[in-house]
Amino acid sequence: MSYDFLVILGPTASGKTRLGVQLASVLNGEIISADSRQVFRGMDVGTGKDLDEYGTIPYHLIDILDPGAEFNVFKFQGLFLEAFNGIRSRGRMPILAGGTGMYLDAVLKGYRLLEVPDNQALRAELEGVSLDSLARRLKIANPRLHNSTDLLDRSRLLRAIEIAEFEAESPVPQFPSFNPVVIGIRWERGILRRRITERLKQRLDSGLIEEVERLHLSGVSYETLEFYGLEYRFLARYLRGELNRNDMFQQLNSAIHDFAKRQETWFRRMERNGIVIHWVEGEGEPLAAALQVVNSVS
Repeated sequence: MSYDFLVILGPTASGKTRLGVQLASVLNGEIISADSRQVFRGMDVGTGKDLDEYGTIPYHLIDILDPGAEFNVFKFQGLFLEAFNGIRSRGRMPILAGGTGMYLDAVLKGYRLLEVPDNQALRAELEGVSLDSLARRLKIANPRLHNSTDLLDRSRLLRAIEIAEFEAESPVPQFPSFNPVVIGIRWERGILRRRITERLKQRLDSGLIEEVERLHLSGVSYETLEFYGLEYRFLARYLRGELNRNDMFQQLNSAIHDFAKRQETWFRRMERNGIVIHWVEGEGEPLAAALQVVNSVS
């Protein structure tokens, strides 16, 4: 076999989970979620977990953290590798499915990431040092600095110095090389827009409002919910009385459509950066088309 795992990607509401599960059933696979929000327990309707679709297919990186816990691309990479190695050790096929572009890139492009702890001793040493002096220190630590905004804010400048000096003293681990087959699902724009709107209506009818209410009553603040994606952001505003139901729906629906466009832009950039995506049509028979792709590279 010339590939070691599959990737299923596409914009929101394109049917990634369904195709991933169908492929897992045929190829003796297990699903690894590439979704930045499905890791959180209790955030089911708003993140589109669709757990009933999995049936007997094992899945990973879903429902592993409580809302409010920190999760980022570095932690995703580590958990992906753990799941990937476990699936391979069982003689099964890993299938990475999701639409969070940075998480997909972190695996496909092999981001070399290092977890950098806070350095309280360094911060104490730099307390009272002028911004100009801090900027000079950062440029010495990181001569290839390209994000000039780090030079304008003291807290960001301190953190940038922490990271640059830590990386200078610590080797960055090499991310393993893989040979994946990447399959993308695409829809004609008008049909995708209709699918997005219909799915939003279905989620609202299936308890999305009640889910956000439960999260808030369990201790997740409305301010925190703002950071958990569009559904939670607009539902929090609705529950706070900042939007009526009709305005909430219209604004949220429009925002999700815009998000789908940004996802498609990200996927095009992935292709420009050398990632080969084999596109299958959502309106046709995506499983048959995906299996044809897989068989062609076997």
